[in-house]
This record gives sequence, structure tokens and C-alpha cells, in this order.
Amino acid sequence: MRIAFAVVRALVVVLMVAAVVAQLARSIQYTSAGGGSVAGLLVNFFSFFTIDSNVLGLVVLAIGAVLLVVRSGDDPNWFTALRAAAVTYLVTTGVVYNLLLRNIPLPQGTTVAWSNEVLHVIAPAYLLIDWLFAPGRTPLRLRTVWGIAAFPIVWAVYTLLRAPIAADPVSGKQPWYPYPFLNPATSPNGYLSVAFYVVLIAVVILAAGYGVVWVSRRWRGGRALPSTAEAASAG
Repeated sequence: MRIAFAVVRALVVVLMVAAVVAQLARSIQYTSAGGGSVAGLLVNFFSFFTIDSNVLGLVVLAIGAVLLVVRSGDDPNWFTALRAAAVTYLVTTGVVYNLLLRNIPLPQGTTVAWSNEVLHVIAPAYLLIDWLFAPGRTPLRLRTVWGIAAFPIVWAVYTLLRAPIAADPVSGKQPWYPYPFLNPATSPNGYLSVAFYVVLIAVVILAAGYGVVWVSRRWRGGRALPSTAEAASAG
């Protein structure tokens, strides 16, 4: 079981790396052909939550594949927490993309179709399956959820502060938002719509985070943490 999951993790890592590199190469090609700034493109590219969550996810899977081979017992607690964060972010990425972004048209030639599906569908689905069934997971405390929520909060603040001064790398037009629903100029009700979407995404992240942590404590095969009453009676 451990070797099988190690092999699958390694294969998914290769697929995710290929997807990120393919989309980055296409974006650089498109930007260069339009006489745009490749440096600006790189900053914008890694400002997408989708890219950040997938990079974290592939790093976690790579580490996890090694741990399954070199260890015989449970994973270190720090790794389980990092893995929980990756699962939460990628599940959120999949939910938000398929609810809000799938049918939004993009400039012709800017998106690699198969890469898009890997980053928004296949990677989130596999990370969730891996969390549910792969060995090595340790139970997490509920307060881990607040640690998981830290990066999305930082990302949202960074995005909303940077966007007004960021520019499209080809046209040079400002502002530049990674996702159209965060742009008050194009949202139906301006900042009210943006606030609604930010709150909605925060709810999804917290719900996913609590679900991920709950699974680590209660799912068959994991060691559930004792309740306060159980701990008191045991002591």
C-alpha cells in the first residue's frame, strides 16, 4: 500500500509539474509575441492562487512519496499539517474555478486546455483522494485550521493591495487582477460584490479546512484525538 501510493504520488507530481511548466511556457510565449514584459508576467503568474496551491501540492506530494518509502510509521506532524493545507487550498481552487471561472472566456491562445484541467480538476481531486486513503496521516488539532487559513488571508490582502498598481504584461493596462470577480470595476456591485466573493471563498476555505482536520481525527485508520472527558478519565 505504501509503495503503491508513493508511485502514484510521484506520477501525479510529474503531471502537475508538466501542467505548471506548460502553462508558464505558453504565457511567456504569448507575452513575448505581444512585446510585453516577461518579468511582469512571471510576477503575475505566481500571483494566481491556483498556481500557488498547485506548487504547494506538488511539493507536498513529492515529500510524501519519499516519506512513504523511507519511513514505516506515521508522518511527522508538521508534514500532516502542511499536507492538510495543500488539500484545503486545492479543494478550494477546484470549487471556486468550477463555480465561478469555468465559463469565463480568456484571450485566444493564452490557456493550455489540458493543463487547465490538471490544475483545476485532476490535482484537487487527487489531493483529496490521497488525504482520505493514503497511509501516514496523523490526527490534527482543530486549531490547525487557523494556521491553514493564514496563507489565503495573506494572499487576499496582497492581491487587493497590489492589483491597482499591477499591470497586464502585454497591454500595460492597470489595474490587473488575477481573477475577474476580485475587480470592483467589472463586478456588478463594485466592492460590495468583491466583498461577497472574498467572504464566500473564506467560508469555503474554512469549511474545507475543518473538513480536512475532522477527517484526520475521525476517519477510519487515523488515530482520533481523545476528547477532554476521555483525557480526564484516562488521567
